[in-house]
Amino acid sequence: MLGQAEVSSAHSYENLLVGIERILIHWLVCVGDLVLVLLALDWGIKQACLLSGVRVEGLMPDGHMGPAFCFYCYLFGQEVGKQGGDETFVMKRFKLWNQLVKLDSHVGGVNSAHNQAVKKSEDLLKEKQHIQSVLVKQSNQDKIEYRVQLNAIVDCIRFLLCRGLAFRGHDESQGSSDKGNFLELLQFLGDHNESINEVLQKAPKNCKLTHSNIQKDIVNAIARETSKAIIKGLDNGFFSILVDESRDISVKEQMTFVLRYVNKKGIIIEQFLGIVHVASTTALSLKYAIECLLCEHNLSLSNLREQGYDGASNMQGDISGLKTLILKENKSAFYVYCFAYQLQLTLVVVAKNHINIAELFYVISNLVAVVGGSCKRRDALRDAQFAKIKEDLENVIDMQLQELNNLFSKVNTDLLLCMACLNPSNSFVAFDKEKLIRLAKFYPSDFLGTDILALDSQLHNYIFDMRSNNLFLELQGVSELVEKLVYTRKHKTYPLVYLLVKLALTLLVATATVERSFSAMKYIKNELRNQMGDQWMNDCLIVYIEKDVACSIDNETITQRFQNMKTRRGQL
Repeated sequence: MLGQAEVSSAHSYENLLVGIERILIHWLVCVGDLVLVLLALDWGIKQACLLSGVRVEGLMPDGHMGPAFCFYCYLFGQEVGKQGGDETFVMKRFKLWNQLVKLDSHVGGVNSAHNQAVKKSEDLLKEKQHIQSVLVKQSNQDKIEYRVQLNAIVDCIRFLLCRGLAFRGHDESQGSSDKGNFLELLQFLGDHNESINEVLQKAPKNCKLTHSNIQKDIVNAIARETSKAIIKGLDNGFFSILVDESRDISVKEQMTFVLRYVNKKGIIIEQFLGIVHVASTTALSLKYAIECLLCEHNLSLSNLREQGYDGASNMQGDISGLKTLILKENKSAFYVYCFAYQLQLTLVVVAKNHINIAELFYVISNLVAVVGGSCKRRDALRDAQFAKIKEDLENVIDMQLQELNNLFSKVNTDLLLCMACLNPSNSFVAFDKEKLIRLAKFYPSDFLGTDILALDSQLHNYIFDMRSNNLFLELQGVSELVEKLVYTRKHKTYPLVYLLVKLALTLLVATATVERSFSAMKYIKNELRNQMGDQWMNDCLIVYIEKDVACSIDNETITQRFQNMKTRRGQL
């Protein structure tokens, strides 16, 4: 309500802000066409507002004061007759702004109806007096026992997830002899640990933590912490994605998403990030699903450097394929056709177009069946037909190489040829500075004009340093090179060269990791578990496939996330 002192119009707005800070209820109370309380300043001040200790003169732009009610008495006032004009400030409207003494009369003494309503409003804002806080108040011993119980359940769930086992049984009643893996494992753990068994027996029936919804919440907490650890290893760097689709046992199209990057130690990482149900397999639908998954993990499409898919038209189409849609937004997100799949297609094409080669493979398969079982026959064949078989195989390989070259685009061919110059084998015999500079120009967002000039100088010093350093003479691949650069801290000396090597390693050449994730999906969601929901299957797959990461997360982190998901009866 209004205080005794007059407040000038120049300071009224500032004082109103101070009064508003005391009230945390952010909605409008309306009766008919009257706005009783205005707390959000964005809405503008349309009516006078009665707040404790604040005058209202000069608040209206035109100097006209509108009708007002008492906020506290409207919400918490009691029927006390006409004390302080209570009916006017609650049922009717106060309009007599030329008789401000009536406002002070409404406030009244310490025990007036208005001050009692103010006290109730203040009590409402005290969280510790909230009925829910009282209900969940627990002793320290209760919290310790709850933590022991929750940790035991998390351990059981970890065990089942890492082995891809089912949780629930057909009959989970108390007298059942087979309650399912989860309850049976929890009981086994209690039988072999007295402290855990005592806590499990004492747990109230409404806080057993064995319901299927609790199991799903804990699994989701583990999966989210696992994904968080994977993203943390990326450290906001650039990455590649491997994407493919396959049907599960319920004939639902599932899209698998794998992340590839080079971590701080220079190690190539390919990790499963999730599986998403897609109702449509069009390029636009898949792109939307990819963007949603990236957004969920706070990843930007601008950091994408390579994309790897199979050869389906919706994936690699040059006009409206998925790789084309992403390339329109990010010119550095190059697409490389899976090498293993290309080799398979090449063998099929060569065999179909050349009858002699098809006959060769047919004869070889028969020879393996007939000769493979006898050492004598094998030696006789090797001695008699070695030269002819070698000649025929060389012809086949030449045809396959020619067919493989036809499957690569010019950009992909240039990328691969330039990447080969980073190979450290035989004392960096493949090193070619001009090709490596051309490789850097494929990534204009990573190498600016001045960076290209600096890279030229760094490459000159880099190759001299590498060839004169005994630590780098026995390396056999680019992956070994980048690890050795980090180990010797040469990546700090040649940062642009190191960036180029990382980009080369991020380039995808196979989608085997995606195929393995489909194998895991068929193992997790099998005929006996064909009713698994999409979220439940995704959480189980993340932990099952990335069990090494999941096992590195401590129980405290998981239990804290589980507790923060929603209000729990038990408190840590």
